[in-house]
Amino acid sequence: MTTEYKTTIGLEIHAELKTRTKMFCDCRNEPEEKKPNINICPVCMAHPGTLPVINKEAVKHVVKVGLALGGTIADFTEFDRKNYFYPDIPKGYQISQYKYPIVSGGSLNGVAITRVHLEEDTARSTHDKGDYTLIDFNRAGIPLMELVTEPVVRTAEEASAFAKELQLLLRYLRVGDANMEKGEMRVEANISIQPRRPEGVGEPTEASALGTKVEVKNLNSFKVVEKAIAYEIKRQIEVLEGGGKVAQETRGWDEGKQETFSQREKESSHDYRYFPDPDLPKLKLSEISEFSPEILNKEMPELPWNKRSRLVKDYGLKGEAAELFVQNTELGAFFESVSAGRTPDFIKLASNYITSDLLALLKEKTGNIFSNVGGFIKLMEMIVSRKLSSRGAKDILLIMHSEGGDPEEIAESRGLKQESNEEKLREIVEKIVSENSEAVAQFKSGKESAIQFLVGQGMKEAKGSANPQVLKTLFLEKLK
Repeated sequence: MTTEYKTTIGLEIHAELKTRTKMFCDCRNEPEEKKPNINICPVCMAHPGTLPVINKEAVKHVVKVGLALGGTIADFTEFDRKNYFYPDIPKGYQISQYKYPIVSGGSLNGVAITRVHLEEDTARSTHDKGDYTLIDFNRAGIPLMELVTEPVVRTAEEASAFAKELQLLLRYLRVGDANMEKGEMRVEANISIQPRRPEGVGEPTEASALGTKVEVKNLNSFKVVEKAIAYEIKRQIEVLEGGGKVAQETRGWDEGKQETFSQREKESSHDYRYFPDPDLPKLKLSEISEFSPEILNKEMPELPWNKRSRLVKDYGLKGEAAELFVQNTELGAFFESVSAGRTPDFIKLASNYITSDLLALLKEKTGNIFSNVGGFIKLMEMIVSRKLSSRGAKDILLIMHSEGGDPEEIAESRGLKQESNEEKLREIVEKIVSENSEAVAQFKSGKESAIQFLVGQGMKEAKGSANPQVLKTLFLEKLK
């Protein structure tokens, strides 16, 4: 009998916060800086006698995240020293939070949150320059938010979906860009598996409820999150099936080999010898008036999940279109400007053109149609009133995006208006009927599809400018 296994995943996600300066000093927080070791000072380089000062803006960012997650904002909070030696930590310890995080509880995307706290980022190590390592301290001390979930995630896909929703939230709150490819958001997954208990067997004790935890660190893309977790689940099952025991350890992801690899034994919290940082004051957030929920809630934007629901409810959008407008805020704002006060048919047409034709232009062509809301509305109206064929509308949209201009004027100057004049179209019908006797005979013998061939020939004759509905009606009248 094949053993079934239960997977348990907890996530730890670090995200760099957008602030003017670093977490505990006045150096610039500039992720795009190319020159190494430019944004550094005696404080973030841990020179003797220097003292850190808490970045108020960073604390406010984390409080906003906590409010969005529905978590409990701490009244009392403090910073701790997390002691470990590594070349990218100049002090020999990292200033973090342990017992009293800023945020406790809350949820996101159906996943329960344990805590959200603040700490300082480490320096950036470069290992590919030969037989030595280079260290850039520009990143050392940048405000870093760490979010820890409960161990309730079950699949690699669920983990990736959670990380995507968190990235979206950070961008909506404007507290961080969270670009994973730039290292601004890093995902770590704690993964364990254990055999499912047979039916009728009682619940496991708390100590045996989870398998041995393996941490996979620094997953730097959503695809890698899915691949690394899926691989690690498979690896652990193979270890157990082979009669072995899963070691509690920290592993990395090898993109070339598409597999995880052992880095070191997994530390426990007591290994870091946490203790309150004596150089930093305790914080009582209720005494900071600008951090009150009443004031911060007024500053909060519409949250992604609320916008998603509203777009579906107010505009009748399907899930994929609504998700696109939630993910791409500029495109979403353009859609709402175009669709305000419009009929359902107009909204559906506008959504289709924005999510297909316009989106393709944005990926391939330089230009900007977002400032021409009125022109896009007029273009949609011309399609609704059948002044334009689908082909003509696409051509005009391309011109409007790349060159600007009014769609009516573009249609006139480039001969793109759809011809609906029945007298002119009858001349085309007569010509096509006389030149395609075989198709005419097929239609008269009952082959309905022959009419589409004739309409196609008529459209070709009109160089795409004919109204196909009017043309079809005239062919049917002619062939009765």
